Amino acid sequence: MIKHLQAFIGAGTNPHRNLAIEEYLTDTVPEDTLIVYLWQNRHTVVIGRNQNAWAECRTAELERDGGTLARRLSGGGAVYHDMGNLNFTFSLRTQDYDLRRQQSVIVEACRSLGIPAEISGRNDILTNGCSFHNGTLLLSVDMANLGKYLTPSKVKLESKGVASVRSRVINLTELRPSLTVAEMADAMVKAAETVYGLKASMLSEADFDEAEIEKRYQRFSSFDWNYGKSVPCTFECARRFSWGEVTVQLLV
Repeated sequence: MIKHLQAFIGAGTNPHRNLAIEEYLTDTVPEDTLIVYLWQNRHTVVIGRNQNAWAECRTAELERDGGTLARRLSGGGAVYHDMGNLNFTFSLRTQDYDLRRQQSVIVEACRSLGIPAEISGRNDILTNGCSFHNGTLLLSVDMANLGKYLTPSKVKLESKGVASVRSRVINLTELRPSLTVAEMADAMVKAAETVYGLKASMLSEADFDEAEIEKRYQRFSSFDWNYGKSVPCTFECARRFSWGEVTVQLLV
């Protein structure tokens, strides 16, 4: 049962350090505690743990434009982050994990700002006795860069229905033009307090073990972590089935 609520609003925009902090908070979250972590990445493509960087992102173009590639701890697809995004992570012990309740924080935050919202879909990750649920709120992201740097699987897009997906994705500033990232972050903290009936204590980086974060940062920023053993391929074919997708890639 959640008895303590903590919140940390990160000031840094380095994606590798932010991912290191996310893992650190999840690994060290106390019992009966929920940590709400709010953070931003500057000009970054973040790929899922098991994705091929070259297949999901135009890496050369991203690097040429001064962007950063990062691989997160969890699975899922590639996403684009800039300063128009607010990323969130809920870290807590697995026995206290409640997806609906966590999603309710996001809904409550949006509604408190006059933005209609409802719960739809499922995105979460459970690991090592601790859990985290993360995602991204699009406030004023540069939508053109989503198409510029991301190269998602064509068969996956065909199966999902590209037109219907695009129709659901908008910036929140289209609904509330004056909305700022700071205002959204404040609303998220207040919404967590409302949903859990607790007063949040604010964390600062002085509360963290810097050596532990640095160790994680070195891994998240390494070439081996971000690119792995994947190599650019000269031939690729893919087929999507009801249980998932199979991709064959060849370098000839």
